[in-house]
Amino acid sequence: MTATPLGDYLRARRDQVRPDDVGIPTVGVRRVPGLRREEVATTAGVSVDYYVRLEQGRERHPSAAVLDALAQALQLDDDARLHLYRLAGLAPVPARTTSPERVDPGLLDLMERWPDTPALVLGRAHDVLAANALARALFGGFRPGANLLDTVFLDPAARSFYVDWERAAAGTVAGFRLLHGTFPHDPRIAEVLRTVLDRSPELADRWARHDARGKSHETKRLHHPEVGELALRMQAFDVRSAPGQQLVVYHASDGPDAEALRLLGSLAATRSAAASSAVVVTGRSQTKPRHT
Repeated sequence: MTATPLGDYLRARRDQVRPDDVGIPTVGVRRVPGLRREEVATTAGVSVDYYVRLEQGRERHPSAAVLDALAQALQLDDDARLHLYRLAGLAPVPARTTSPERVDPGLLDLMERWPDTPALVLGRAHDVLAANALARALFGGFRPGANLLDTVFLDPAARSFYVDWERAAAGTVAGFRLLHGTFPHDPRIAEVLRTVLDRSPELADRWARHDARGKSHETKRLHHPEVGELALRMQAFDVRSAPGQQLVVYHASDGPDAEALRLLGSLAATRSAAASSAVVVTGRSQTKPRHT
């Protein structure tokens, strides 16, 4: 019997936990990077044979109590624990859908009413579905139609835009993994993953870790070509009317970061006004004068 996504996940997470993290003394040379199978089994209070069968895919239906014990033994946070439950078939999986994602008009209107706050909406496959004016000015390439996973790993500019690119890449992959487990049959998620995996060995390495973690609140350090470096607080919110969509909002504390964000907004507004004027002038220049 072949390995299952559940078995792959257990094995990958086991490799990430050090013995001293769970109070297991280390003696001599260890041949595995993390915990041994028997150590996970003992810590979780299940038989070694049962745990081996789980990893090998010969046991596919663990109980909720077993999953809770394994989650504790593997030190999984809430997102990773939920991912474990989904892989074991003990959490609801949304119905299959092939319809294109759309952003609620009311949410779009709300975002545009935040002229000083960059905000964007990500879809189930980390597609940028919408972005307000300041977010478009801040992220440049992250305009509606772009994809976050593709941009982070395949756009060379992302390496300089994210001051800590390694951290940004790890968070992007972990968030995508969580969505992949939530919507296992989504064709767009499969398409994006396949495309970027084929072109990025770095993504392949990170994908093999099976990290699963949603966006929450953190500080992002970004380097914008016009206003320099900014440290912005990021908050992510699930869009309840559209499962899988996330509203991502950035803000700056008072000081240089807030000043830089205001400057960026001013530059964007100036360019927008200039572009609108150019359209009007061009339109008039192409209109023949009326003869009276």
